[in-house]
Amino acid sequence: MTNSLGSGPIEWHDALLVLPRLRVQNANAISSPMTWGFPAITAFVGFMVALERRLGSQAGIRFQGVGVVCHGFEPQVTTQGYTRSFSLTRNPVLHDGSTAGIVEEGRVHLDITLVFDVQVNARHLGDAERHALALQISDHVAGMRCAGGSVMPPLSGLANRPARPLLAQLPEDPVEKVKTFRRLARRWLPGFALVARDDLLQSHLATMQQTDPQASVLDAWLALSRLTYRASKSSRDTATGPVDAVDWAVDPRPGWTVPIPVGYTALSILHPAGTVGSARDASTPLRFVESVYSIGQWVSPHRLQAVSELVWYGQHDEATRLYRCINHYAPPTLHQLETQADLAPV
Repeated sequence: MTNSLGSGPIEWHDALLVLPRLRVQNANAISSPMTWGFPAITAFVGFMVALERRLGSQAGIRFQGVGVVCHGFEPQVTTQGYTRSFSLTRNPVLHDGSTAGIVEEGRVHLDITLVFDVQVNARHLGDAERHALALQISDHVAGMRCAGGSVMPPLSGLANRPARPLLAQLPEDPVEKVKTFRRLARRWLPGFALVARDDLLQSHLATMQQTDPQASVLDAWLALSRLTYRASKSSRDTATGPVDAVDWAVDPRPGWTVPIPVGYTALSILHPAGTVGSARDASTPLRFVESVYSIGQWVSPHRLQAVSELVWYGQHDEATRLYRCINHYAPPTLHQLETQADLAPV
């Protein structure tokens, strides 16, 4: 690719774009037909694509992936008893004055930090240029919708000044890149980052098939999505002698794991644009899909070792007709835990 002056190819440099402490009001809390809670990661990937299109190619920035750190989660649900129900709003009356039916919509207020893996061209290498671009992007985001919710301005009267957007260039040296990322990650505390744990799904399936060869991936996914209590018989000594007792224990879980949708799988061929009636966009090819699920985990950002462990990337495999988001998080090894303090910046 050549620049606008035709003097040679454009140089692109790795960077991180950080939009801290975004307040999103009334985001979509029904992330798929089988899950509810935090919005699906596909919603944030879609937000990234919409932001890149709004900026245009002349902005000098290319988006590759997005990571999400959650600082606050406030679902709009009832609070009486153990059962939770969404707080619903009634639609306006119909044209004849009759009351319209209530359509169930799950809503949640979010306090999040978005971290984008980006590339910037050479004209944004200066501190002033990167700061100006970060402010320009922040202004665009203020007028957009994220995960179906509205991006709200910072609350007035805060004791601390709102954090500013940041566009930080990443060093080319791998060791220095890790140090830079870990230094930035400490700014996102307190909070939790959503990462992928596909490995847990496969390992739990293998464990279940040892006792039940007919166990499927769905069985493993459901088992990891719930709290399982198990009873065990024991004997206790009392003044009158030993008596039988029952002890209840919860199956251990490898961290704060959650069921999440990660993309879509095709149900039909790719129909040419304009051939499907009532399609939202008649200029884009259309394909019917259904959700794809996996297991995610909420991890404190300071425990992540690299950008790829935080960021989710979109991936399309036409052979399997799979559209899904990929995250390269890997549980830390003992050696990594021992050397974590050495990599931490002073």
